[in-house]
Amino acid sequence: MFYWLTELSDKVSFFNVFRYITFRTGGAIVTALVFVFLFGGPIIDMLRLRQGKGQPIRTDGPQSHLISKKGTPTMGGLMILSGMLVSTLLWANPSNPYVWIVLGVTLSFGLIGFYDDYLKVTKQSANNGFSGRTRLAAETLIAVIACVAIAYLGKGPIATSLVFPFFKDAVFNLGIFFVLFGAFVIVGAGNAVNLTDGLDGLAIVPVMIAAASFGMISYLAGNLVFADYLQIRYVAGTGELAVLCGALIGASLGFLWFNAPPASIFMGDTGSLALGGMLGAIAVATKHEIVLGIIGGLFVLEAVSVIVQVVSFKLTGKRVFKMAPIHHHYEQMGWTEPQIVIRFWIVAVVLALAGLASLKLR
Repeated sequence: MFYWLTELSDKVSFFNVFRYITFRTGGAIVTALVFVFLFGGPIIDMLRLRQGKGQPIRTDGPQSHLISKKGTPTMGGLMILSGMLVSTLLWANPSNPYVWIVLGVTLSFGLIGFYDDYLKVTKQSANNGFSGRTRLAAETLIAVIACVAIAYLGKGPIATSLVFPFFKDAVFNLGIFFVLFGAFVIVGAGNAVNLTDGLDGLAIVPVMIAAASFGMISYLAGNLVFADYLQIRYVAGTGELAVLCGALIGASLGFLWFNAPPASIFMGDTGSLALGGMLGAIAVATKHEIVLGIIGGLFVLEAVSVIVQVVSFKLTGKRVFKMAPIHHHYEQMGWTEPQIVIRFWIVAVVLALAGLASLKLR
């Protein structure tokens, strides 16, 4: 909305500042942060009133959770998504198609997560949510549509190509299979963040770190001069996604205020699926899918730990970890919740720096 003020820049030169993505990204951060601060408390009160007993806790999980986290409301993703949406609509360029594609993925995944949270709360069971296959099918359909749109917007073979980091000319054209690969990235990112969201503050800070990293990547990939200097693939229009990343950072900071231990509210599938899907969609749009695997390596680790645990138990009847996802494994080993959360944050920062290094090391 504010972007339209640039049309008045001929009469009032000040309005020219709204052309700059960096300025609007800063505005998006502040707007989303203030929105969540102002409305976070009322949202929590409303959810607590409507949910009664709050989010059901896994009975097979750490026993401390049954006591300390019982009765805490969930669906805190509504807080994040509302702040991010309002901020994006105010500060992003509404004529940019990438903005609407990523917003579409984010809100659609959020709706799926909301329905899953709703079923769990109403049935008061952590295992009686949305059918796994149905949920996965819905996520895949949304991701495929988004990837088709992204491929359509692209120019030349690069639109359907996979770009490898750390190498100048390592580009592999996937053709029609790009849609399937991109959908895998988006769905995988959404579910990986979902699996990470198990401790107070554990998922939201790595999400912010990844959002900040991809805000920078989006800005650079969407700028012809910077992309040429860094020898990364230029994707016209993706610079605007930095504004969405800014909105996500601001909304997440506000949510962390309420989610810090002991949490007043949980993100729930409403938030984790949406935020993971958003990061995946941005990675596909900017041609940095593999870099997402590095920057979001913590999410990958959490997802892989679950896969390894399930496969091992089905094939051998034995468990590799004391409990999966892996953050629960460390709980069972005696690590305190703050120790796990802060150490995982450190890992997320290191991985983000490694991912960003790929922009220059080619």
